[in-house]
Amino acid sequence: MLPPLNAFLPELQFQTARSSGPGGQNVNKVESKVEVRFRVADSALLTDEQKQRLQEKLASRLTTEGDLIVTSQEDRSQSRNKELALQKFYEVLTKALHRPKARRATKPSAGAVRKRLESKKKNSEKKANRRFDG
Repeated sequence: MLPPLNAFLPELQFQTARSSGPGGQNVNKVESKVEVRFRVADSALLTDEQKQRLQEKLASRLTTEGDLIVTSQEDRSQSRNKELALQKFYEVLTKALHRPKARRATKPSAGAVRKRLESKKKNSEKKANRRFDG
């Protein structure tokens, strides 16, 4: 079970930069892009099993130091981008830690098998009756 988002806040590092998004001249002077960094291996909130799973699932998204970086620059506002980055971060963690339900093989019921065989037999007889005996 994943802890709530606000429990992760002390373990997150925030960094801002100039955004390439909308905003006109505002873009050139305001740092509205927000980057959230999370060091998976150093987390006190996650179990060893969860850390291992995150490192396997998110291998392509982790830096060489083992940091998960999530950025947001959709909005003109830095605070809104911070909220969006936190949401993205939590979604990434949730998706990576989700275990799909194991699929169990099933057999067709006896009635379904019988019905299929009867249908095949009828078709076979129908086609056999079309043959010309000459």
